[in-house]
Amino acid sequence: MPHYRSVGTVPRKRHTKAFDADGNRLFEELVGTEGFSRESALLYHRCSPSAILGVEPVDPPDTGPGGGIGPRHFRTTELPTDADLVTGRRRLLANADVTIAYARTSAPSPLYRSVVGDELVYLHEGSARLESVFGSMDVRAGDYVVVPAGTTHRWVPSSDLVAALVVESSGHVRVPDKYLSPHGQLLEGAPFSERDLRGPDRPMRVDEADVPVLVRTRSGWMRYRHATHPFDVAGWDGCVYPHALSIHDFEPIVGRIHQPPPVHQTWALPGAVVCSFVPRPYDFDPDAVRVPYHHHNVDSDEVLFYAEGDFMSRSGSGIGRGSISLHPAGFVHGPQPGSSDKADAADGTNEIAVMVDAFRPLEVLADAAGVEDPGYSSSWG
Repeated sequence: MPHYRSVGTVPRKRHTKAFDADGNRLFEELVGTEGFSRESALLYHRCSPSAILGVEPVDPPDTGPGGGIGPRHFRTTELPTDADLVTGRRRLLANADVTIAYARTSAPSPLYRSVVGDELVYLHEGSARLESVFGSMDVRAGDYVVVPAGTTHRWVPSSDLVAALVVESSGHVRVPDKYLSPHGQLLEGAPFSERDLRGPDRPMRVDEADVPVLVRTRSGWMRYRHATHPFDVAGWDGCVYPHALSIHDFEPIVGRIHQPPPVHQTWALPGAVVCSFVPRPYDFDPDAVRVPYHHHNVDSDEVLFYAEGDFMSRSGSGIGRGSISLHPAGFVHGPQPGSSDKADAADGTNEIAVMVDAFRPLEVLADAAGVEDPGYSSSWG
């Protein structure tokens, strides 16, 4: 959970009359989670956020099935450069809890909000500005960005190319409970702290009329026509807002012998966890096996996105920068042949990767099947 923040013009007491600097009455909007029983934020708009001029249905992106099971390898570098970070997402893997997508673009996105769940965006290449009802925030390669459900926002690239891995959740993306005190403070032993979390630090104002907003709902995609621009907030406070964490600020936990994957956990979401693998010293027992042992998870499908570096356990498999591997539940997987000897000659890892473990089976979608490496399943031979 991000810590409490107050930005811009906010009255002394909640749910009391509020006015902007010009004396105009402000409209409250409560952004709540789990039916008012969990964290929330309170925004103060200059115009009614409910004033819309029309609603029309929008055809959803094509996410036809790709079929098949077993270990898979997909190369995101072969996906085309597309429209933007919202409508240009290529959805690769999905179940009822999460959808994993990838997007490459240089164009700004339309105004957008999802009410299906939070979205976790990992910036793989380039830099961008996330603009939202909470204000703007600059993000760059290596940043995780959590966009809470219901947040009207848009992505504006600030580099020639922006590429991102996107995890669309059916619920809320949170810091794992094991890292938090009973009152929500990140513990001393957590792999990051509140100082590493960034959020918008000032509201933004856009004065426009008849503004289209693309909305993803549980029953389909719609386009709302707002009477005024949603970015008219004078101030806000609370614990729900877009926030960013750089994977480079994740502090790896190391041990005398190999530590299990839960030490890399970074985010928790319904039906899945997200972990960060960053450069770290190798295990320091003289007899330690430095590469991950062979394993199979009977309760989860394991997805690894290889972002940067030399992927020591995958040497010789065809895995490279931008690869995504899928190891389904029950498949015994481990280091490629020769990886252990290579690791014995090094002092530490030199890789950055994002792992998503999904606890319900993932379906391979058509865009993933189109960039698959057909020889991956035999690479251990």
